[in-house]
This record gives sequence, C-alpha cells and structure tokens, in this order.
Amino acid sequence: MKRIVIITGLFISVGISSCSKFLDIVPDNVATIENAFTMRSTAERYLFTCYSYLPHPGSLISNPGFLAGSIWPLEFFTGSSSNFVRGRQNKVTPYLNYWDGLEEGKPLFKGIRDCNIFIENISRVPDMPETEKKQWEAEAKFLKAYYHFFLVQCYGPIPIIRQSLPIDAEIDEVRVSREPVDTCFSYIVSLIDEAIPDLNDFSFAQTEPTKYGRINRAIAMSLKAWVLVTAASPLYNGNSDYADYIDKKNGVLFNQQFDLQKWKKAMDASREAIQECERIGIKLFKFQPGPAEKLSDSTITKMNIRNAIADRTSEEIIWAYTNAWADQTILTPRTWDPDRNLSYVQGRYGPSLDVVELFYTDHGVPINEDKYWDYQGRYNIKVAGEEERYYIAVGYETVAMHFGREPRFHASTGFDGGIWYGQGKYDDLDSWHLEGRAGGYTSAQYFDRYSPTGYWPKKLINYKSVIQPTSYASVGYLFPYMRLADLYLLYAEATNEYQGPNQEALMYLNRIRERAGIPSIEDSWSQYSKIPNKYESKEGFRDIIHREREIELVYEGKRYWDLLRWKKAEEVLNTPVVGWVLRESKAELYYQPTVVFERQFRKRDYFMPIRESNIIRNKNLLQSPGW
Repeated sequence: MKRIVIITGLFISVGISSCSKFLDIVPDNVATIENAFTMRSTAERYLFTCYSYLPHPGSLISNPGFLAGSIWPLEFFTGSSSNFVRGRQNKVTPYLNYWDGLEEGKPLFKGIRDCNIFIENISRVPDMPETEKKQWEAEAKFLKAYYHFFLVQCYGPIPIIRQSLPIDAEIDEVRVSREPVDTCFSYIVSLIDEAIPDLNDFSFAQTEPTKYGRINRAIAMSLKAWVLVTAASPLYNGNSDYADYIDKKNGVLFNQQFDLQKWKKAMDASREAIQECERIGIKLFKFQPGPAEKLSDSTITKMNIRNAIADRTSEEIIWAYTNAWADQTILTPRTWDPDRNLSYVQGRYGPSLDVVELFYTDHGVPINEDKYWDYQGRYNIKVAGEEERYYIAVGYETVAMHFGREPRFHASTGFDGGIWYGQGKYDDLDSWHLEGRAGGYTSAQYFDRYSPTGYWPKKLINYKSVIQPTSYASVGYLFPYMRLADLYLLYAEATNEYQGPNQEALMYLNRIRERAGIPSIEDSWSQYSKIPNKYESKEGFRDIIHREREIELVYEGKRYWDLLRWKKAEEVLNTPVVGWVLRESKAELYYQPTVVFERQFRKRDYFMPIRESNIIRNKNLLQSPGW
C-alpha cells in the first residue's frame, strides 16, 4: 500500500490522476486489466475507452482553438473557454487544462496511459484473428500519437509516455521531464508510421455508421502531414525566442537552427496523404440539390461551401468527431423567421470584424488589394439591388463591405440584411434574410440571445435545421478534424516553403477556389490586384496560402493553431474585437465599428501553463515558457 501511495503522488506530477481516485480504483483496475483482454468484446470496450479521450474539435466550451481564432462569445458568458480567450489564463487553476483533465480539458495523459495498457495487452486476447489485433493496436497507437500531438500544441515540449510504468517503478522513472520538441514530434511520427500498415482503408463516407470515427489509413496519413507541417513551422523550427528554455536533463528544448528539410518531410507526407485520400474516393464536396429545391448557380456555390462540413455524409471529410453533434443551438441566430421567436435558440457567438474583412472580394483578392473595390468606403451605407438578390435582401440598407464579396463570405457568415438560404425555404428567390439592427427580428432583444458583433457563423448551421412554432428542429452533423481542402492547403504551404511557388501548389489552391466560385490565383492577382506578381515570390505566395487557410477553414477551429505555429498570434490576436453598434436601428448609426473587447495576447500565451501544484510536486518538470 505504501508503494501505491508513492506512485500516486508522483503520477499527479504528470497530471494523470488524483491520490484519492487512484487509491479507490487500483485494486479494481488490476482485476479489470486482467479481465479486459480475456475476450474480444471486453477488449473492444477497452479500445473505446481509449477513443473516449478525443478532444471535440467543434466544442465551444473545451476546444482552445474554436473561440480563440474566429468566434467571440457574449461578455456575460464566463466559462473556461470564454475566460481563456479573454486572456484570463493563469497557472494556479489553468483554463482548458488538458494536462490534468480539469476546467473543461480532457485528461490526455490518462488517455495515453490507457492506450499503453491496450497496446501492451491486446495480443493476449484468445478469440481474435491476428490481423484484427494488429488493426486495433494500430488504432491505439494512432490515438496515443494524437494525444501527444494535442499536448505539444498546447504546452510545447512535453514528457513522452512511451510505456506504462510498473507498480514498482523507481522515483526517478516517475518524475518525468519535458523532452526536446524535435524528440516529441519524431516520436509522434514514429507511432503513426507504425500504425499505418495495419489500419483499414475505408473512407469516412464509406464506413458503416457503427464504425464512424474509427481510425483508418487516410486519417493516419493526414495526421502525419499535419504533425510534420506543424513541426516545420516557425514556432517550432529554429525558434530563438526559447533559446534559454533549458531542461537540466534534456538540455535546450527548442532547436535553434532552422531546418529546411522539415518542410521537405512535410511536403512528402502531405502528397502521400492526398494520394491515399483520393484513392479511396475522398474529394471536394459538391452540393446536389434535392428535387424540390429551386436553386441558382450562385446558391449552389454557397451550398458547396456550407455543406462541406455541415453535411453528415460529406465525401470531403477525412476524419470527424463522432461522440457528439455539432452544437447548432447556441450558434444559430435567435430567429430568421419574423413569426417564430424562440428564446432557447441562442446565437450568442459571433465573428469579429477582422475575420469578416479576411474574405476576398468577388475578384478573389483581399479587399485592400483589389484595385476596383472601394476599400476606403467600405463602411458607407448602400441599398441592395436586384443583382444582389442571392446575397442580400433586395431594397435592404446595409454596409458597403457586404457588397462585391466572394461566395465564401456569404456562405459562411450571417449578417444584417444577408440572405440565409434553407431552414425550411428551398426556393432561393424566396429565402430568409436576417434583420439584426435594433427592432429587427434577429436583433438583441434578450440579454443573452444575440451575437456580440452583429455577425453569425452560418457555415456551422445545417441548412435543413428549422425553427418550428415551439421548437428548434436541429439536423445534426459530425464535426470534422480534417477535410480534404485542409490537406490541400497543408501541401501547398509545405511545397512553397521548401521550393517556392510552383504549379502543383497552385493547382491544389485553384481547385479550392474553383469550388468557391472565384478565379484562379493567377487570374485574380494579374487582373485585379494592386500587387499583380505577388504569387510569384515565396513570401507573397506564403501570404496568399495563409489567407486561403484562414478563409476556407474559417469557424472550423483551425485558425488559432495556425496563428500560433506561424508566430503571428502576437500580431493578430493582440488587437481589439470589433463589431457594430447593436442597439441602434438606423443603418448609419448601427454600422459604426465599435470595440467589443480589448483583446490581449502576450508571448507567454503561445503555450498554456502547467498547474503550479504539478511543478511543486515534480521538481524535474519545467513550467511553460513565460509562466
């Protein structure tokens, strides 16, 4: 019993369990492990336990990246994620604590421990074919790799948990240390490489519903690409900001020399992942209207974009979270139907003005680069005419910034006067539109049922969800970790960083742009941009690729992690959150940019702090940089 108590206290130092819980479960846990691998059915339940630690990529309360990069919550909402994005992170009780599994974070080190136990014991199951054992072991290795990767994104260099510690482990074995970030990435990739040969090769869309979410070869190869692109990015590749971040055992934890070959590895892995995905039928989503839907080409283009993630059967999805539906109730505007006003449809999260201004003009270039678009007059008031009928309600007064924008803006973002197709109306000449100014049916009439900025993330709402007289009939979908467009963008980024602008990168970007209804990069910049040769230099093409990621993957929880790895977060997330004057009814008074929140991002915020009590218990464990 004394030995158990010692190990419990030391496990706390790596955030795996609390003392009381460990003492409660150890005797039963020993019996559970012995019995869990005596039958296929119990082993499968243990595997599902390993899956249960997966972070929800579309969670408003637990995914650090979902709110921090694009969508802003109402001030009254003070959960862990809201406190996190408002810069209230701390090291005593850290928000979104994935190290310990506290404050809406999942206990990922515990998840790694369970994966290790599964990997070490699955061979003992008597009533299973060896090929299936290998497949399940590969799934557990993938999960172990992903949990390590998620922790690296959150905390930087971490302790690597290669195997389960025996009950009689020495103190030095349990008092773990952070390992160099290159070692972390190499270990993660090695686990994925071990898993790939034994995984099945069905796509998400082809998988029978009972196996949704099970890891396949395309998922593993895509994660490998994502990991290697991250490892090659400026935050981790030759980052001199952390030259003095030194572990007494493992030395300098961030490499100090930029290594171009990391981009070569990322490029090769991304290409291989694309080939595997396309081999099994994964492709960019194209919307097929139902027989009763009367749609223009403009609306079909918007639906190509909306349904790429919000359609449960989207053939573009590589990997999706299957433990919960995307939560549409708290993202949906309070109403788009003036006759149906539901208090529990909340709509209390909204993108800020800087995100809205990211989207291109309809010429496919940034609004401040388009030589034919009135950037200086973007806050003037205009009235929508017949030519805007698929985007803005005809005759409605709204801001000039909403005119002449690319289809991804209108497909992704709801705004005052903006057309909102579907939701019970399936003729695009008879669609809903929002009225967000004071007195309008979508306006701030309840203290906690409105967007803080005057915009809504339309892309995340399934177009078949309907506000009924007494209820909201929400049509669920599974939120993606990765889809094919994301992989195309990773490949374009890696190829440009390794070899500069090239035709293959342009090809993949232009596939995404064609689906989005805008011209090719070459045509857009040469004909409409004030910088016509921008895409011909590595630096200019990098800027284009980064912007394409921000636009194409907007509201999908990717932007925050990208801004971190690009080392742009201090520049982008250190600016105020801006919206409109929500309590005004007249357009000229409503459309005045106003500060919603003075956002602050400091250098230390690139990585989350470890709970201070862990540092006290384990003297070998360094606190995160700057904390």
